[in-house]
Amino acid sequence: MSVIYTLYLAKTLFIPLVFSAFVALLLSPLVTLARKIYIPRTISAFVLIGLVVAPFSFLGVQLVKPAERWMDALPMLSAKFSDHIEEISEKFEKGQTDAQLNGEEANKKAAEETSFFSSWFEDEEAKVAEEEKESVVTGQLKQGSAQAFLSVLSNAPFLFAQVFGSIILILFLLIYGQALFKVFIQDFPAVTNKRRTIVLVSQIQKRLSSYIVTISMINGLLGICTAIAFSFLGVEDALLWGALVGLLNFVPYLGGLFSCTILLMVGVVQYGLVSAAFLPSTIFLCINILESQFLTPSILGKSLRLNPLVIIVWLAIMGWLWGVVGVLLAVPVLVCIKIILEHLDVSPHWVKLLETDG
Repeated sequence: MSVIYTLYLAKTLFIPLVFSAFVALLLSPLVTLARKIYIPRTISAFVLIGLVVAPFSFLGVQLVKPAERWMDALPMLSAKFSDHIEEISEKFEKGQTDAQLNGEEANKKAAEETSFFSSWFEDEEAKVAEEEKESVVTGQLKQGSAQAFLSVLSNAPFLFAQVFGSIILILFLLIYGQALFKVFIQDFPAVTNKRRTIVLVSQIQKRLSSYIVTISMINGLLGICTAIAFSFLGVEDALLWGALVGLLNFVPYLGGLFSCTILLMVGVVQYGLVSAAFLPSTIFLCINILESQFLTPSILGKSLRLNPLVIIVWLAIMGWLWGVVGVLLAVPVLVCIKIILEHLDVSPHWVKLLETDG
């Protein structure tokens, strides 16, 4: 329990460390390869960091304006959704009223004649109360959206500081990490089986790199296909939604559900309450089914597949510990745990628990 509390309370420290360690683990073989052809580690590390950061920076610049436009439009969109919900409710109530009128028209006319004045005053009071209620709900939605926007703005400097700190940490890990690892293996008495430790780290690096690179390419392809399809359909800000679904797809199972929900709201905003509103989410769902049921299993294979129930529980734990970043890091961390358990050979039942049945 003390470990869990430490991970939770010190998450602002552990999140950049774990993220930087994963990225450095992925890029370290390339730095080592460059060193074999007499390119200094410092130069190769700077070049690799630049090659990784540059495309993400370019994509971020392209997405800033659409994201800001949607954030600014949140109060209006909240009010619009409220109006749509009220419209649906009114149509439903009107349908019920019409059905009742067909069976009780004569009785209702008599009742209206005897209580004309009283019902007139009551209807006016009910109308005023309903308008006040609508204005309160709309005001609360606008206030909540404004508070969410201000919260994002207030956290932006801290987020940029964490990203910049992670880049610096990755750079130093690439330059000095291998030397520190050699000292740890050779000189620390706690490492009794040095060869086994080297093999374990090598396997983690190899298999985790293969997993992350493969998943990143698949999710990138998913985002590109979604953006292209949305562009042909005329969906506004297709690049933004393609990037968003590609990022959310790093979260197994839940990411696709969140993407469908967001795209459904996008369709309602652009097309209104018509059948065309389901088009963006339906197109994405078809692409996602092809990716998850055919592309990913055929490329990834069974070596790193995990039990879906274990993944969901682990996502909940990591989300509670480290928030959104924890959810994104959950599967790579779980893959590392699985590889370590496989090489320890002391708990094969835990490995079987993590693996996918069949």
